[in-house]
Amino acid sequence: MKRTPTLGGVSFFYTLIFALFFLRVWCDHGEAMYLIPGLTILFIIGLKDDLVVLSPYAKLIAQVIAIIFVISNESFTIYSLNGFLGIDDIPIYIYYCIAGFIMLTIINAYNLIDGIDGLAAIVGIVILIIYATIFYMTKEYFFLLISLTLNGCLIAFLKFNLSPSRQKIFMGDTGSLIVGFIISILTLKFLALSPEKYDDLPFLMENIPLIAISILIVPLFDTARVFTIRLANKRSPFSPDRNHTHHILIDYFKLSHRKASFIIGGFNLAFVYLFIILGSASYNFWLATVLVVTVIILGYFFYRFDYSFSNIKRKIRFRRKVDNVKEKGKNIINSPKDN
Repeated sequence: MKRTPTLGGVSFFYTLIFALFFLRVWCDHGEAMYLIPGLTILFIIGLKDDLVVLSPYAKLIAQVIAIIFVISNESFTIYSLNGFLGIDDIPIYIYYCIAGFIMLTIINAYNLIDGIDGLAAIVGIVILIIYATIFYMTKEYFFLLISLTLNGCLIAFLKFNLSPSRQKIFMGDTGSLIVGFIISILTLKFLALSPEKYDDLPFLMENIPLIAISILIVPLFDTARVFTIRLANKRSPFSPDRNHTHHILIDYFKLSHRKASFIIGGFNLAFVYLFIILGSASYNFWLATVLVVTVIILGYFFYRFDYSFSNIKRKIRFRRKVDNVKEKGKNIINSPKDN
């Protein structure tokens, strides 16, 4: 049996480092020099995890160190939420907490959706196209070029990821950590844009956080769902299972990897488009309502498909009880009646 290589992400790292060497002239605050250490740390830790499996906590520590390099650059500082939920200016220590949480969440959420052929690449391509458009409209050309560079990597990788087995390659943790890291940086920069930059975008400034959530709806929803199920079953949130949305589409609906990946990617793109339309006229309350209702509907739909071990045991116990009741009923019916 031929083993599929899992080091596709190595090319992402070298391409980005090579690109940053030339793109640093577009930086306003020297962002390129803050990205390189973080990328290098995640490359090393991802490569080691692909070769020798590491604990989730070792990867978490490496991610925190990489994030510190980024949030220490003033270009990514979020000074205000621009009226989102009535919040304007935020203290710097709150910013560090928010920025660290946002980046950690996105890096791990993207890492977790890399479970079937094509999914991580397709979702990444959709997200990067949206961010490339946003940074083009706001004239943030350094981040536009970073988005296009990584998108080119993913498009080239997708061809081999969806190829027959003899040509197939996986991005591995090396790739998913790097892509998640770049997407988290782009998200942070999107939230940290100056108010005058938002005037060039087709949605209300106070809706920016909700637009960012809509862009990342697929990895965020999937991660929130599987973490909830694992914690409810008293397991580590990082323990593997087949409760991911893409696994359900494959196992229950019998879709191929390719079809499931394109369906999820298409949903991501359609959802963002809907939110941009709503965000151009609707205020926080209505946009948040649409988001919550969508998450509840998706959560209810996928809640019916739970592969967790404890849920399987509950179903088995329930079937046994039903069978016992049926057996007792048959015995009562077939037992001889007293004269």
